[in-house]
Amino acid sequence: MTTSEITAPAQSILPWNFWFRQIVAILRLETKKNFVGKRLIAVYFLSLAPVALFLVALAFPVPKEVLGDPTRGVSFYSVMFQTYILRFAVFFGCMSIFTNLFRGETLEKTLHYYLLSPVKREVLVVAKYFSGLVAAVCFFCLSAGLCYALVLARYGQKAMVDFIFNGPGMGQMVSYMAVTLMGCVGYGAVFLLVGLYWRITIIPAGLLLAWETFNFLMPAFLQKISVIHYLQSMCPLPPNLGPLAIITEPTSAWVSIPGFAGMTILVILASAMKVSRMEITYAVD
Repeated sequence: MTTSEITAPAQSILPWNFWFRQIVAILRLETKKNFVGKRLIAVYFLSLAPVALFLVALAFPVPKEVLGDPTRGVSFYSVMFQTYILRFAVFFGCMSIFTNLFRGETLEKTLHYYLLSPVKREVLVVAKYFSGLVAAVCFFCLSAGLCYALVLARYGQKAMVDFIFNGPGMGQMVSYMAVTLMGCVGYGAVFLLVGLYWRITIIPAGLLLAWETFNFLMPAFLQKISVIHYLQSMCPLPPNLGPLAIITEPTSAWVSIPGFAGMTILVILASAMKVSRMEITYAVD
């Protein structure tokens, strides 16, 4: 980052325009960090493991009478998506990425460089959040899309192309990737806040995981106080939650998307308030 990118703006430049330029400058620096490092080994594994398994499965042909038609494969993908990608990969991936946006720099004793620079702390929070979001989206949206394509690839090129371009395949793939994006947005904001308020993040993360995992057993009004409820509501195929689940009416996308946006803004504001009062004492950490 050059000095001109973070120093005070000329009087002719509007503040919001200058803040945007600062966000872009910080974003360029931070995005690189979110793709390289030992802490990201788990993120690479979570995103690439299902892709690798589906690639291996392609090497073992299955009789058509056992494999069924593409609709059956898509149903299998729906179960895998909602159990593994949403509830496990995106959850723990966002935990690994977003809790370390500030905590990681505190441990490495580099955060003070940002806090001493002429950058509003609110701007710093927004820039770091979007840097984590870029990484999470690249990891998990691509993983979701590739897994969907690989599931259909088992039925042959002709059936795959026909289902995607002449059937519901393209719409479903885009929908699953959009739901993954919303999961990164929601869980990312939550874990950014967790990383700022808790030094030992495993405890609040464990409580959140339990809440999201057993959400389907809770009363309807409690189910709606969760991220997973709104993500499942936007999935193309409804989840099969078993006989013990308390059935709740899915929330429409017209409510889920603005709700996600509002929640994300509120959580980022809470994170900005924390950072605005932050004082670095490396000796304590």
